[in-house]
Amino acid sequence: MSTLLYIHGFLSSPKSVKAVQMKHWLQTHRPGIMSTCPFLKPYPQESLKTLENIIENALSDSDGIAYVMGSSLGGFWATWLVEKYNIKAVLINPAVKLTLFNKEYINVPLKNYHTEDTYKLTESDIDKFHRLNIETISRPKNYFVMLQTGDEVLDYQLAEKKYAGSKLLIEEGGDHSFVNFESKIPQAVEFLES
Repeated sequence: MSTLLYIHGFLSSPKSVKAVQMKHWLQTHRPGIMSTCPFLKPYPQESLKTLENIIENALSDSDGIAYVMGSSLGGFWATWLVEKYNIKAVLINPAVKLTLFNKEYINVPLKNYHTEDTYKLTESDIDKFHRLNIETISRPKNYFVMLQTGDEVLDYQLAEKKYAGSKLLIEEGGDHSFVNFESKIPQAVEFLES
């Protein structure tokens, strides 16, 4: 059975609009693909272990296939998984340069967008994010990267450069949430299954 792991962004959750749209689309159009979107706290070691366990369990079946889709920081994690497991991924306005994770974030209360949970990152957490960052990808054909030039959080040109050689969809305008994401799901799933 195929598994699609959707990885939400920083301080987000499985309740994010794109995660919910993806789950519903698969239930309706590809019921043979199991959809999973774990709730990830912003702690890198914990997140990495959760994501690797999901992929390893999916691949352990004799006919197991794993796909990944990640938005923003989820794109950072998806890149790590593609490079480690040689699987396919769709990235939506992915985080490329981890400028978000600097000293200003250490021991500062961070609130989840969908829950009342708050977190505090340590210097060790920030260092771990930077150590996990993959500067240069080695499997460009495994990526479909969807970017909107109006992303107000991340510079889309950084992703365009990093994932050169990958399948790219660059739309004018939009924003960090990726406006009209749902209309791109069929194209995304087609790439993953090809």
